[in-house]
Amino acid sequence: MFADSRLERFGGAVVLGAALLGGLAGASAATAQSDAPKRGGTLVYASLSGPGTLDPQVAASMVDLEVIHHLYEGLVTIDGKYDTKPLLAKEIKTSDDGKTYTFILRHGVKFHNGKTMTSADVKATFERYARVSPNRSALGDVQGYDTPDPYTFVIKLKKLNAAFLDMLKTPVYPFVILPAEEKDKPARGIDIIGTGPFKLGQWVKDSHLVLQRFDGYAADDREPGPDGFAGRRTVYVDAVRFNFVPEANARLAAMQTGEADFTSSIPQELVARIKGQKQLHEVTVYPYCQQYFIVNTQQSPTDKVQVRQAIRSAVHVEDLMKVIGASRKNHSMVYPDGAYYGGKLTDGRYDENNPAKSKELLKQAGYAGQPIVLQTNNNYDYMRDAILVLSEQLKAAGMKVKIDMTDWTTNASNLQTGKGNWNVSTTSFCSNPILGPQQWQTMIYNFPHVKGDQVLDGAYEKFYSSPDFKDRKDAWLTIEQRVLDQAYMIKVADRGNVQIINTKKVGGFQPYYMNHFWNVWLK
Repeated sequence: MFADSRLERFGGAVVLGAALLGGLAGASAATAQSDAPKRGGTLVYASLSGPGTLDPQVAASMVDLEVIHHLYEGLVTIDGKYDTKPLLAKEIKTSDDGKTYTFILRHGVKFHNGKTMTSADVKATFERYARVSPNRSALGDVQGYDTPDPYTFVIKLKKLNAAFLDMLKTPVYPFVILPAEEKDKPARGIDIIGTGPFKLGQWVKDSHLVLQRFDGYAADDREPGPDGFAGRRTVYVDAVRFNFVPEANARLAAMQTGEADFTSSIPQELVARIKGQKQLHEVTVYPYCQQYFIVNTQQSPTDKVQVRQAIRSAVHVEDLMKVIGASRKNHSMVYPDGAYYGGKLTDGRYDENNPAKSKELLKQAGYAGQPIVLQTNNNYDYMRDAILVLSEQLKAAGMKVKIDMTDWTTNASNLQTGKGNWNVSTTSFCSNPILGPQQWQTMIYNFPHVKGDQVLDGAYEKFYSSPDFKDRKDAWLTIEQRVLDQAYMIKVADRGNVQIINTKKVGGFQPYYMNHFWNVWLK
């Protein structure tokens, strides 16, 4: 049985282009027959960047994770409604006191090297995770592990953690299973071996990556088809080739010439270029991600709360939305349809557009014109452009600004480690707003590098120790207000992912907040 996840429910999570809807609705019987699944071929994905790492235990970037979730699988995962579903686990039992979880593993699951997965691999994976992952705090309540037989894995907790099972489904720093032989290897030092439906083929840094169909894959046959990341996964294509194409114009050109079959992260203003090309269709996915400015609490002058609040007060969301692409205003760190949504409780800290208030806060902080370093990257246009717009807003509020342009891999690493001498950066959080407070915890502490915040610590303690959902929601609202009050993170907007697909060549694609290519075929 499962813990009560109480996750968000979304109606209309995917917005399909009208031409695509019309084309599908009007398909003839002959067309439907030609669209039946068939095996073979290589699907070409024009991706905006290559992964920085394929070590799942240290991976938080979308470009890493889009590849990783084809290669690896966890005991549990998320379904189409973002609920917890078993994957490598056949059954999950929870003790009456909520402190013991017993996972009965599926038989016959193979790693890409041909080895059969057992509970020894699961145990070794969790032990390595606790050593190398930035999300290791998720296992802080673990007292120990037992492996009474090759297909039973037991986790014993020191105390009740009402969200523990939901924590294990995270697609960011995912709890996917590695061979036991990887246990003692350093972060980013593992062999790329999982149980997923694809295995790693060729990987040429700064050029391309190829995923090959894993013919030894043991699909979960409890459901007839896929359900988000859960359910039965069937691989029809021989391979998926990720071509790394940083420029959006070049990705769109690859679609127009037929060099690519699929691409994503296309700025809304470029979509008009596919008009008249009947094989190309727009697919815009909501909910997808939320855009934030991250403020470094350990770097002067943003180590002072009044300086962080001054930055927040200077932000004008409407101007930023013009450059970040498909987006919707939302002050909250969760979505309005979500169970943890707090209404207007946090609205007063959003889209203030008040340079005069910023100047007063800077005066209170004793700000004397120290440079505020805005770090961004040249891989994601919307991140770069958002920082450029923010720089003008901060200048108008009396701040001296320096822009530090780098690549995404460096930018993401600096966000996670606090290195790089930056004050403000920007990123999108995708799974966190969907999956809830337990998913937010690592990001809230790690990215702004928060230390010693007793209000946050106490609220999270209440969240994890409260079996009652109302108490957990109250704790979350305290957390959310604290993050926004202290300007650890500054909310910009909810973002949609604009993607282009060649429907003449590609069949079976199901839009989801993270792209995946099982159950997809080439016509």
